[in-house]
Amino acid sequence: MPTIGVDKEDFFVALGQRFTADEFQALCFDYGIELDEDTEDDPSRPADEKPQLKIEVPANRSDLLCFEGLARSLNIFRGKQSAPTYKVLELPQDRMQHVTVAKETATVRPFIAAAILRGIKFTQASYDSFISLQDKLHQNLARQRTLVAIGTHDLDTLQGPFTYEAREPGNIRFAPLNQTKEMDGNELMTHLENGKLCLIHAPELTKLDKHLSRYLHIIRDAPRYPVIYDSKGVVCSLPPIINGNHSKITLNTTNIFIELTATDRTKLEMICNAMVTMFSEYCSEPFTVEPVLIKEADGTTKVTPNLSPVRMEVEVDYLNQCCGLDLSPDAICKLLEKMAYTSRPLGSSIEVFVPPTRPDVLHACDIMEDVAVAYGFNKLPRMLSNKSATVGKPLPINKLADIVRLECAMVGWVEAMPLILCSHDENFGWLNRHDDGTTAVKLANPKTAEYQVVRTSLLPGLLKTIRDNKSVRLPLKIFETADVSLKDDSLERRARNERHWGAAYYGKTSGFEVVHGLLDRIFLMLRVKDYFIQEISDKTFFPGRAAGIYLGKKGEEGQRIGELGVLHPSVLEKFEIKYPVSVLELNLEVFL
Repeated sequence: MPTIGVDKEDFFVALGQRFTADEFQALCFDYGIELDEDTEDDPSRPADEKPQLKIEVPANRSDLLCFEGLARSLNIFRGKQSAPTYKVLELPQDRMQHVTVAKETATVRPFIAAAILRGIKFTQASYDSFISLQDKLHQNLARQRTLVAIGTHDLDTLQGPFTYEAREPGNIRFAPLNQTKEMDGNELMTHLENGKLCLIHAPELTKLDKHLSRYLHIIRDAPRYPVIYDSKGVVCSLPPIINGNHSKITLNTTNIFIELTATDRTKLEMICNAMVTMFSEYCSEPFTVEPVLIKEADGTTKVTPNLSPVRMEVEVDYLNQCCGLDLSPDAICKLLEKMAYTSRPLGSSIEVFVPPTRPDVLHACDIMEDVAVAYGFNKLPRMLSNKSATVGKPLPINKLADIVRLECAMVGWVEAMPLILCSHDENFGWLNRHDDGTTAVKLANPKTAEYQVVRTSLLPGLLKTIRDNKSVRLPLKIFETADVSLKDDSLERRARNERHWGAAYYGKTSGFEVVHGLLDRIFLMLRVKDYFIQEISDKTFFPGRAAGIYLGKKGEEGQRIGELGVLHPSVLEKFEIKYPVSVLELNLEVFL
């Protein structure tokens, strides 16, 4: 979980109360966060460094990633302040700043949003918090800037309207942040690769110093780089790498122009809302944001940000039953106020308005969880009576898999637990199988060649286990009962898991009869009477030593559920195995 460091004294001032260690631990527990460390009693803390509270927050709570959001949420929870109403100024389009998007950006970073915070009055602490929030959002929700990149600028140094373009690197020239020398895109990349340039926001003011080389891969090989200009041709930023020095913000900045470019529209809206809602409290009109008009390349327009609350209806009975409570709708609304919701009774349900700070709230169960937090987890009747809201029992497929595991172990086979990801070659080419593109779920951004696809068969994992255990005394008899993943366009998620059972015998003889005997044993214990094996032609197996496993009576057309046989020598060679291997694999879900 992310850890947020806040100045202890300033935080207690913001909360309007000094807490003992136990009191603050209890407050954190009640709200669902955790105090990780209080540095006041740390002997290694430098004498000139103020004590800090390091607080772990849930990974899905982007509204708790900064001092302001954390203090605001705890004060609302404690009833010390009411939830703010976030407001986007209503301006005619001709009075808005606007960003015109060029069509070329669609090939690099197609989405953009922007907003303006006016009348900001920064202190050193709030400025540091502003920069820190950007960094935490970049590292977490923005996935190291690959999904979203945030640029913040002193609006008074720029002249709108703005344009968002994608140009060839040699045609982009500007002075990067904290540099006086101008560079083009190619020179900048070389400069950054050499590690000479660091992202340092106002070095005289903060200790933030992070090298940018980790982000270069995002656009380095692209024929065009995304770039944002003002009306005078001044480069605001080269997302997702670095801002221009011309518009850098300082403690004296009062009007901030925030632009965000992205490859994911949903994350773009979430991060844009997080930035403006957290720091709009410092505006001359608190919690008020000035919108920006985005003119898309296709001629459409949109206004950002959108801070409208999301309306949901939740059944009162659902909330009460899940929490083991018997509260009235009005009482539930009071609890929701503590979690920064606006709500009102609506017959047998409650109308809830989810604030723009809570993109993690997607379902009624999220509302229910916050009702439980507001009521107090330790006070819930189910917690006190040690009763569960549900009756736990294994899924049928898991129960079946456990039966197979137990029987395999009882006859001397050892269970293997390889990874579910493998390389494309291991899943297809090394097994002499053709990839027609309709079965395997492939990773869009694999970190290594070893983890390119989700396995469609248990065989690669079993064979790699044999390869890595050559020193074990032969014969080696291993099995696995686990899921494979297959494409399925009929489902919303476009893929499904399927529980398989596989086994492999490795010895100086093929051991085909041993694997066949294991199959008969398992089918006997599962009380499967009508099944048979029949020779098949499969390039994974040695010719004439492969059979399909069928359900049904022999002589009739049965349902093929798997196969067994002696592996082809070319398969063994690819997996660096020198003795024969007999394997079986079948689909267990047909027995449910």
